[in-house]
Formats: sequence, structure tokens, C-alpha cells
Amino acid sequence: MQSAYTEELQRLEQTAAEIQSQLQTLEQIPRYYGNDIAEQALDNIRESQRQALKVAGPEPYFGRLDFQEEGREQPLPLYIGKVGVENIDTGELLVIDWRAPVASMFYSFTGGDEPATYDSPDGLIQGLIYLKRNLVIRKQILQRVVDAYERGGENLAVTDEFLLYRLSENKDNKLRDIVSTIQEEQDKIIRSAKNLALVIQGVAGSGKTTVALHRLAFLLYQYRENVRAERMIIFAPNSMFLDYISSVLPELGVGGIQQTTFTDWTLDLLDHEVSLTDPADRLQEWFAIGDKRPTLTNEAPGRWKGALYYRDLLDGQLRAYEETFVPQADFSPWEGATLRYNTIREWFHTEYKHYPLAKRRERVHARIKRWLEMELDKVWEVHLKKDYKKSGNAKLRAYLKLWPSHTPFALYKQFVDNLEEMPEVLRKSSAKLFKKKRVELEDLAPLLYIRDRLQGVDGNDVFDHTVIDEAQDFSPFQIAVLNERTRGKSFTILGDLSQGIHAYQGIRDWQEFLGLFGKEESAFFRLDRSYRSTMEIIRFANVILERSGEPVTLAKPVFRSGEKVIVHEVAPAQRLDTIRRSVEHLREGESSTVAVIARTDEEAREIHEYLADNGIETTLIHSGQREYRGGLSVLPVYLSKGLEFDAVLLTDVDSTRYELNPQDAKLLYVGCTRALHHLWLLHSGEVSPLIANLSEDVHSPQLPLS
Repeated sequence: MQSAYTEELQRLEQTAAEIQSQLQTLEQIPRYYGNDIAEQALDNIRESQRQALKVAGPEPYFGRLDFQEEGREQPLPLYIGKVGVENIDTGELLVIDWRAPVASMFYSFTGGDEPATYDSPDGLIQGLIYLKRNLVIRKQILQRVVDAYERGGENLAVTDEFLLYRLSENKDNKLRDIVSTIQEEQDKIIRSAKNLALVIQGVAGSGKTTVALHRLAFLLYQYRENVRAERMIIFAPNSMFLDYISSVLPELGVGGIQQTTFTDWTLDLLDHEVSLTDPADRLQEWFAIGDKRPTLTNEAPGRWKGALYYRDLLDGQLRAYEETFVPQADFSPWEGATLRYNTIREWFHTEYKHYPLAKRRERVHARIKRWLEMELDKVWEVHLKKDYKKSGNAKLRAYLKLWPSHTPFALYKQFVDNLEEMPEVLRKSSAKLFKKKRVELEDLAPLLYIRDRLQGVDGNDVFDHTVIDEAQDFSPFQIAVLNERTRGKSFTILGDLSQGIHAYQGIRDWQEFLGLFGKEESAFFRLDRSYRSTMEIIRFANVILERSGEPVTLAKPVFRSGEKVIVHEVAPAQRLDTIRRSVEHLREGESSTVAVIARTDEEAREIHEYLADNGIETTLIHSGQREYRGGLSVLPVYLSKGLEFDAVLLTDVDSTRYELNPQDAKLLYVGCTRALHHLWLLHSGEVSPLIANLSEDVHSPQLPLS
């Protein structure tokens, strides 16, 4: 291995020197800010090259593949990196972009002596792989060389050894790219065709979020003539999650992609005509303990208003509204001049039918004004013309006022009042909010749907690709609205039904989304392997899911063993002090990020205050949080979804707070699967039935505290 290390060290020095030389040359050329189009294009190319070289500089590549293409005499070493690098003097490809077709073999080849293939623009290319090598380079320092495959060698599962090495690394406050460890099943998703609605069911820790982000980078590379970064959008569950994933795309050399939440995006499009009720109020109500929690029914507001049935009801209201849009009256500016109602109706319902309602009204009004001008041109007498013009304009203003001019919210409010099918309790609660121009989350998709029917969709607001994360919390109505704004049904929709803790608004089956697309327009993928947590943690979390009473997809752990999960009973009087001592113990180790996960907001605030009073610096994560700072965090369990930590301490896992029901099982599952390396659970009194009587090989009853 020493000879391999020496060989790779020499190659790294040569590549790093070339990258530095090219970067220095480009940085000596000043940016162009003039108006010459050709110079602007050249400057954009140079700037793209600068940014690519800056990405490549610290870690030029992460893999090597020695490939002998059929018909060639010798294998060629191919170095795979985040961006491609070419020797400008010789034209030699020093580094191949991981998104290039030939690089796909680095992810799809798992060993064996059979020929390998990849799909190139010239067709299927076949050949033999002689070496697959993983490399770890940090700040141009070669840290690790691992041969995953060597033709004729023993090849004893070293691919997993490198993966486990990367998975064992500690976390900081940002999600990182996985470009060096993309697995075959993940690569298939990333490289799927653009004009498909991909729906991905991924267990906790399966990398589904990073897969979706890498897919964006791939689409920009593969379809660079047809897609633009600024026409792509990511919908995340909250602002803090956006901050958490904010480093991945820049690490891949990608910028300019819109990243937002459905709430913020919709309220902007509605010009903030309405305000949203505080989501924390509903969250705290829904995630209350025991009898205080509302009962979930099929008439839960989020599910009722999020269903396509509700969209169909609104469609009926819109059709009735459109049918009566034109005032049932002729327009007569003066005696002897009349524009018949049937003519105006013909313009509106036939000639301008392809326009949205507001645009149709605008077109018809402009045509009526032109008709009035033409009628005035027929009048030759000056004094009559002056009188006719004055009276004609006055009557026109009066006539145009007869036309409806609703805002999206005013129209929606009217529709809800008219909907006999709506449950009465829901109608009353909506009416109460509407009086204050306030709405719930589930009202946003209907409002946007009406807005688009009224005003249409501007071409700048249509996306080349749409990513929806934590999609199990979305409604079919939301997906349907976004489908109208996404070209070619190009979606990446990802989530985990086992983490569907917002059941009052989300879906229960992916078919609720897949049914929106034709069979040829969509594809469904499952990611069942969990790369986040140790075997012990995954096995422990799977038991919780099995006890939920619902059909679930259990995670398959990567063979990465760690410490046993700790479940410990604490006397109520010692609860807070035990939490403090546990935190101190976990932080003494190698854990960079530690989370104390409480059952409710109130309990999280109590713990945070106690730790702060004892001199322990910590961050309290709440529903309005916009930044994840890493280090030690305290948060309620329902806000932990999507995050991950080196160590997790779950508090108060007792039979009162985590009952034997699907909702509590999903909450506890989410909390447990945030942990990468260490998972501790504390309880006072009777332990939750979701984790009671587990076997000794899954958890230890003792707390390793001094």
C-alpha cells in the first residue's frame, strides 16, 4: 500500500499544481463589466472556471477507476472529482466530473471480473475495470488510500470499509455532500431522466435529502442546455432545515437554486394579502400529551382542505363564478349606440378563453374601450362628439364597475361560504379566521390555485425542476398546484411515511401523489438502507416502529457497530441533574454535536434553562428557528425531524408521554434515529411500552456516569 500511497501523492502534487496555475492565470484577468455581449459571455465562462477550480483546489478528486475500454490496449486511470479539470496545454482530462457518464461506473461497479458498461452520448461503452480506488484528500493533503477492487486480487469487501470510515466521522452544524460515497441505489435516482416525477420513500438516514441535492447538480450538468439553476427550487420543511442543508450545493459547485418553504413562497405570491396563524400553536396542540391531544379524523382540516376532492369543489365554484363573470346587460353609451351582451360574452367566453380570468377581463375591457372610440369616430358634429364622449366615459366607468374584481382571498372567502359540502365545524373555524385575514397552512394551496386561475402563471415563476423534502407532510393539493408550475413534471419528491408525525395534514400512502401523474410520467424508489446510525440504534428504532401497529418499512443498517443504546430509569427528583451529568459525559467524548430531545416545547425550555443556570452553553431550538448552530442543542422531539447529531439524549420516555399508538411511535422513532453514534433514553416511572422489555443485546440498563 505504501507504493500506492507514493504514486497517489505524486499524482496529487501534479494535479494541485496545475489547478493552482490555472487559477492564478484566471485571477489575473479582471472581470468585465461593459456592455459588449461577446465579452460578457467570455467573462461568464472565465468566472465559471474560477469557481470550479476553487471547488477542486482543496479536494481535487476522491476516486480512481482504471478502465480499459473495449478495443484499447491499456487501461486508463480515471480520477473522479466534484468538478472536471483539464490540462490546458495537452487537453488531458486530469479530473473527470462525477456527473459525467463514464464516472457512473465508479458508483455502479461493485466488483467481479465481468465487463463494465456506461451509457455515453455515442452509445453503450463496454470494457474492463482493473482498479477502483477511494481517496481521502483534505486541503490538498492525502489522508487515505483504499483499494476497493483490484482485478486478480482478493477484494475482501473493502468498499464497505471505506464507507464505514466516512460514516464514522463526526457531524458539524451543516449537512455535507456524499459525492465520494454515493451508493448504487442512490446513483440510480440521481441519474434518472429529467422529465419524471420521482417519488422516493427513504427510511431515516438513507441519505434521501443529499440524494435529491446531488440530483439537482446532476440535472444542471446533464441538461445544461435546457435547465437553469435559477429555475430550480427546493421546498424544505422549515427555515432551520434550509440553513442545515445550505452547504451541500456550494460544495458541489452549484449556486443560484431557489430554496424556500411552501409557506414563505406562497405568501410572497399572494402579496401577503393574508397572514398565517402561528404554526407553533397547532404544533403544540397536536403534540400535546395524552388526553390533551386532539383526535385525528378524516375531517382533520389539513387533510380535508388538502384533498383533490376539495380542489374539485373549488373548481365547481370557479366555473360558476366564470359563468356569471360578464354582467348581464348591454353597454349603451348613448342612445343609438349599443354593444350587445351576447357580443361581449362571446369575446370573454370564446375569443379570450385561453387567458386567465383577470387577463380576459382586461382584454375585454380594452376591446370595449376600442369599440367606444370607434363609435365616437362615427360622430362628426363637434358639439355632439364632446357630449357623447363625456357621457360615454361616465357610462363606461359605471359599466366596468359591474364586473367582478376579486382578490384571491376575497374570492376564496366567498367560495368557502358557499360550500355546502364543507363540515360545519370547519366552515365556522375558517370564517372566524378569515374575518382577521388569517389562514391556516392548508388554505395556502387553495389560495394559490385560485390566484393562478385569476391571474395566470408568469413564465418566470415556472420551474425546470422542483424538489420537495419531507413530502409526507405535503398534501395532494399542494403537489397539484406545484405540478402546474413545473415543466415536464420534473420532480424529486422525497420523504418517509414512518416519520409522518404531522398526520393531521400529510399523506398516508405515496399513491396519493403518484396518482397525480401518469405511469410513464413517474417513478417510485425505495431507499431502505440507513447510513446514519449504528446497527444498535437502528435495531432499537425498528422495534419502536414494529410496535406502532401500522405497516412500516424497517431500515436495514449498514454493518457499523457501536455502543449499546442506553435506557435508564431516573428518580423524578434527580431528573434534571441526571440530564446535566449525561450531557457533560457525552460532550467529554468525541461527539461534536449533542441533542437533548424533550417531549414538548415546555419541557425543552425547562431543560434549557436548567443547563444554562448550571453554566452549560446550549441552544434552544424552537419552531421559528432559522439557523442550526451545532454544538449542544435542546429541542422538542417534533422539531428534530431532518436533523442528525453525534449523540442524542431523549428525556422522559415514559408511558405517559410515549403511549402505545402510531403517533407516539413515530415521534419516538424520529427522535431515536437522529443519533449517529450514541443514543441514551431516560425515563421516570413506568417506561414507555414502545421500548419496554427489550433484549439485553439491544440496550443496557446502566448509565456510565461517575
